[in-house]
Amino acid sequence: MFICNHCPYVVHLKKAFSDFAKEYYLKGLAIAAISSNSVKSHPQDGPEYMAADAKKYEYPFPYLYDQSQSVAKAYGAVCTPDLFLFKKEADGFVLVYHGQFDDSRPRNGKPITGQDMKAAVDCVLEGREITFPQKPCSYPLKKVYLEWIPELSRWTLIIQDESCVAVLFSWKEVY
Repeated sequence: MFICNHCPYVVHLKKAFSDFAKEYYLKGLAIAAISSNSVKSHPQDGPEYMAADAKKYEYPFPYLYDQSQSVAKAYGAVCTPDLFLFKKEADGFVLVYHGQFDDSRPRNGKPITGQDMKAAVDCVLEGREITFPQKPCSYPLKKVYLEWIPELSRWTLIIQDESCVAVLFSWKEVY
C-alpha cells in the first residue's frame, strides 16, 4: 500500500491499517507500506518521521521510503492511501485488487471497517474470485497528489512463499 505520514486520509486510517495487518498476517498475508511523497514539499513524510510513525502505530509491516518514486510510478499510484493486492499464481503474481480500504473518510461519519480490503483479501485467501466493484483509492483524483521528483532507482522483488502478495519496489527501509 502507498501511504504517507501527512495525508489526512491516511491519518484517519493508520490504526486501522495496523490492526488489519496484525489480523491478516496470521492468515498468511504479507504487507508492505511505501511512502513515495517528496520530502521537499512534505518534510514530515521523510524516513526519520516514518520510523517514528511506524513505532507509534505499531506497524507490523515494513514501512519503506521510495525516494526515487519509481515504485509509485511503476504501480501507477497517484494518491494516498492507494492499495494493491496481488494473488500468487503458479507463474508469478497477478494484481487482483486496486482500490479503497473502505467507505470511511475523515469527517464523513462512516465507521472504519476495512470492509473492501478485507473482502478482497478473504476472496484471495479462500481461492475465490473478486466479483464486487473495486472503488478507487480514498483521495479524490482531481490531480496527481504524490509530489514527483525525477531520480534513478534500484529494484528489489520481495516474495513471501505461501503468500498472496509480492511487492516490487526500490527502497530504503526505515522501520
